[in-house]
Amino acid sequence: MIALILAAGYATRLYPLTINTPKPLLPVGPKAMVDYIVDQIDTLPDVSRIVVVTNHRFASHFEEWAQEHNPSRSLPLEVIDDGTTDDFNKLGAIGDIQYVIDQLGIDEDLMIIAGDNLFTYKLRDMYDFFMEKRKDTLVAIHVEDVEQLKKLAVATLDEDNKVLHLAEKPSLPRSTVAIYATYFYLKETIPMIRQYLDEGNTPDAPGNFPSWLYTRKDVYAFRAPGTCIDIGTPENYKDVCENYREILGLDS
Repeated sequence: MIALILAAGYATRLYPLTINTPKPLLPVGPKAMVDYIVDQIDTLPDVSRIVVVTNHRFASHFEEWAQEHNPSRSLPLEVIDDGTTDDFNKLGAIGDIQYVIDQLGIDEDLMIIAGDNLFTYKLRDMYDFFMEKRKDTLVAIHVEDVEQLKKLAVATLDEDNKVLHLAEKPSLPRSTVAIYATYFYLKETIPMIRQYLDEGNTPDAPGNFPSWLYTRKDVYAFRAPGTCIDIGTPENYKDVCENYREILGLDS
């Protein structure tokens, strides 16, 4: 299995913080956001390497970060520059996933996660669910706030946690089950990402692909006993930095 971290966005909502620093490399407490993710990936037994896809503007930032971290990591870190420079020529998250698949010739299970995800559940628990089901797996978080749900992918699940309906940013959410940007895809699903793009579907938000996928094959969701933290504004980032230990459950 390869672990792919999506880090090619420009996070313009966080300006001026992200003008010269990519969002995943912003510090939260003693380390960068992406370090918390890598720590979780390190707990997965089948991952052979961690790949970070970023844009040309921030590629050198991630390469420097990877060089500093590689000697202390059990898994090698690889940075891939998608060659884009701004919001006008970006590939989109799904476009970046396909770019990495093409560059590396990926033909194995693939875990994909957004590089700015801060979460309180254990990635190993989601991995165990995926390995038990051997089905494409999404992460499901309970969210009560309807306005927040409208900004996310929202799913309806059956009693076995199979996806019955999934919509990206619905105007009328059907449930309180939010799907965040963490995915485990089977080897045989990987060619379907190209099919999705070739059909002319949007290459943007990564949640659009599973919204298409579940109508074509069984997709399941791991109900995570925790939360994901969205850092979307400088004010929000300041609050997370001041309270990160409590938010991430590091004091428990």
